[in-house]
Amino acid sequence: MAANGILVPLSDTVTVRQTVGYAVQSALEDADELDCHLVVALPQEGDSPTGETELEEAERLLERAESWANEDAGSDDVTVETSVLGADEYLFGPREYAEAFAAYADEHGLETIVLDPEYRPGVTAPMLQPLERELSNVGLEYDEAPVERPAEHERLVGQESFDRMFALFWISYGFYLVLGDPTYWFDLLTGAAVAAIVSVTLSSVTFTVAPDRIQSPLRTVRFVLYVPYLAYEIVKANLAISAVILRPSMPIEPTLTRLDARVGGGLPLLALANSITLTPGTLTVRANDQRLLVHTLIPSAREDLFDGGLERAVRFVFYGRDSASIPTPEERDDAEIVGGDEL
Repeated sequence: MAANGILVPLSDTVTVRQTVGYAVQSALEDADELDCHLVVALPQEGDSPTGETELEEAERLLERAESWANEDAGSDDVTVETSVLGADEYLFGPREYAEAFAAYADEHGLETIVLDPEYRPGVTAPMLQPLERELSNVGLEYDEAPVERPAEHERLVGQESFDRMFALFWISYGFYLVLGDPTYWFDLLTGAAVAAIVSVTLSSVTFTVAPDRIQSPLRTVRFVLYVPYLAYEIVKANLAISAVILRPSMPIEPTLTRLDARVGGGLPLLALANSITLTPGTLTVRANDQRLLVHTLIPSAREDLFDGGLERAVRFVFYGRDSASIPTPEERDDAEIVGGDEL
């Protein structure tokens, strides 16, 4: 029989070992030889603030997986190749991951991809179902490994649960006091009670992962610095829109613009999308993974969007100063006009 070729994307999950074993053994049932390609897809570029650490972790995972594959192969003829995907690009979500896997499979003549049911490349929850849909769209066959998931036993209030509740308590308490009177004992007491109820009931929903004890305070400080910048952008955009409205010719150019934002999903993407909407002249219409569809009203608003000032500011808030030094969306070819007045 001819050699069989499979692609196995890896992430550090509790079922990754079983997935590698299933991929090798099932493929050898149909062929005498096997080309096993093990890949790790990075969620961010290798030159991002966390990229170097993620690259090192990916290489360690690939080393372990390669030894597992050779162990499972035994005396059979198996060639194992490892690779890191996404080190020089930004993978936004399931669609980009599927396209990266499809491109790799085409390059190496692979027809089947074996998926770990718990596959989560740098995200907080498994992304198997949306990834399967995107793999079908790009025409790549996939096989889900039939693994056994170990039972998860979590303490009622573990360290991560406590961190979530602690953070949400103070966020809720602070917001309550802003609306009330922080000098009135009744507001202090009722605010604490409300914040306690909110933190206990909603902490697991509000935070998909526990706030980092070091990075979260730093992000809070950077967010305080971000607010004046956002206010400046809002005032500047207001003046630009007012100048257009006051001109009899009303020189507006409504367009729809695609922006592939280089921020992570969840809160960073939400902050960027809302910041764009808060700025007069731009409105975030849709967010699909990290791909934003933005309506721009005047050329200067579109130029600001292409310049990526808000994107860099949001990266500064969530990832630090060094991460703000990236090319503009226009320079990266991550922004384009997709429609005009006819839309």
